[in-house]
Amino acid sequence: MRDPNFEQCVQACYECAVACDQCAAACLRQNPAQMRASIALCTDCAEVCHLCAAMLARGGEFAQALCTLCALVCDACARQCSTHDAEHCQICAGACIACTLACRDMVEA
Repeated sequence: MRDPNFEQCVQACYECAVACDQCAAACLRQNPAQMRASIALCTDCAEVCHLCAAMLARGGEFAQALCTLCALVCDACARQCSTHDAEHCQICAGACIACTLACRDMVEA
């Protein structure tokens, strides 16, 4: 039987990856120099979230360790994006918070 947190975590990872990709793209269009830190963190977060969701889906041996890393990266990205007023940054921060919580629940299960 699959962990009850599994589906929630995979979904949160995918949603966060999309929000981060969209946020990074919007930041690039607005002011790349000013948004450099956000762009880098959003890009890293999207990659970790994609990898985490895929590893969970495969039942990978290191899925829990990756969930721990994913929660750390998502938390950092949420803190960074929440400092900006742009709607895409606020959406990204929200998705990152949801993913952080889902990954932590997965690790604690």
